[in-house]
Amino acid sequence: QVQLVESGGGLVQAGGSLRLSCAASGRTFSSNSMGWFRQAPGKEREFVAAISGSGGITYYTGSAKGRFTISRDNAKKTVYLQMNSLKPGDTAVYYCAAAGVVVTTRAMEYEYWGQGAQVTVSS
Repeated sequence: QVQLVESGGGLVQAGGSLRLSCAASGRTFSSNSMGWFRQAPGKEREFVAAISGSGGITYYTGSAKGRFTISRDNAKKTVYLQMNSLKPGDTAVYYCAAAGVVVTTRAMEYEYWGQGAQVTVSS
């Protein structure tokens, strides 16, 4: 079992920055690839970023490239999502999730999910 708890969400003006954290507990963390997804009101959950267990491989959705950075600290069992140049369109509930060894962008391949953190970007 892996338990995930997100933190760091909030309200920010357009152009601002936020850093989300996701603390994991339970079994070994470093063997799990980790991902961030988001879901805006009335929309489906979408992939944002993913990172391999070692941190050496990262994937981003197109809208996140150049603005968001995913990273992890295996000693702290924590994954981060640094979000810069935020736009109103980034407003959503952000979820972290844990998958197996293979890094994936597909939500169905993530086994464990956090409860979500609200990010609201005002114009």
